Amino acid sequence: MSVLDRLGQKLLFTFDPETAHGMSIAALRCGLPVGARATHDARLKVTVCGLDFPNPLGMAAGYDKNAEVPDALLGLGFGFAEVGTVTPLPQAGNPKPRIFRLTADEAVINRLGFNNEGHAAAEKRLTARKGRGGIVGVNIGANKDSADRIGDYERGVARFAPYASYLTVNISSPNTPGLRNMQAREQLGELLSRVVAARAAATAQPPVFLKIAPDLLEAELKDIAAEVTEKRIDGVIVSNTTISRPGLRSGDAARETGGLSGRPLFERSTIVLARMRKLLGPELAIIGVGGVDSTDAALEKIRAGADLVQLYTSMIYAGPALPGRIVAGMARFAKTGRFRSIRDLRDSHLDQWASKPLS
Repeated sequence: MSVLDRLGQKLLFTFDPETAHGMSIAALRCGLPVGARATHDARLKVTVCGLDFPNPLGMAAGYDKNAEVPDALLGLGFGFAEVGTVTPLPQAGNPKPRIFRLTADEAVINRLGFNNEGHAAAEKRLTARKGRGGIVGVNIGANKDSADRIGDYERGVARFAPYASYLTVNISSPNTPGLRNMQAREQLGELLSRVVAARAAATAQPPVFLKIAPDLLEAELKDIAAEVTEKRIDGVIVSNTTISRPGLRSGDAARETGGLSGRPLFERSTIVLARMRKLLGPELAIIGVGGVDSTDAALEKIRAGADLVQLYTSMIYAGPALPGRIVAGMARFAKTGRFRSIRDLRDSHLDQWASKPLS
């Protein structure tokens, strides 16, 4: 981190995590911080689901929940940004406090519960940026008290298909009671069938990704892969936060309920990524998320089977210059290794990761 980044982090860490998050969104709305000069290298370009990504690094959903700053995020060096999770109706989410820094582990536990301003607010902002270019995905979810959660996803598809480069169906947050049950095969099959039908009826047909949890067992992964393949979903995002607590050092905060993200998630999420690649085969797209905090971590996700990678939590600890540093590091790696494309790296460690135990 630069001296400026360290000072900024020190300032933000004097506030509670949720206030600091709001301050960072406000800063980006105002044009701060200014990202480093973007790295443009043809070897980093990746075409996935018909979309041309300038580099494979994206901002994960959860940061820009209300589609306030996708273009500012792209300006930090990301090749794409994913906004949301957005639900049809505004909702406050779970009681505060609901975000906890685990500084010793470079991790975060959150139990936010899909707090967001709803479809209408996000649609208004995405309408205003239409035509600007850049790849911006929209992550859609269901309201906590919805009587028809699958209907909420259908409404999300219909509403955001005209504006989204791609859509993400998020059924893997641990902070909405019962949501993860939709990963079970029967419910998942109905959900994906209705989502695909909603997209076919929409005015545009962007790719659809399914975001899954890292806490799934092998049989559950097989069921998901079968449904994704049968329903012709375009890809999978691996993974959301975990409810496990693998060897944390952060004391009382580590015992908070909610989803864990950050460095401790890297191992488990990468194993699940590799196993999903084995199940889905080489053609379907996979975005790898979880513990990406460096060029080496991002490249290892690609080696394990990812076409694209995302981060979020690591920026809390490494600052807004992190995406630029990672992308520049990828470019140096490709040049030094004489790769024609960073995609040539994909699957080179697939068997190694897929053979590791899930426990």
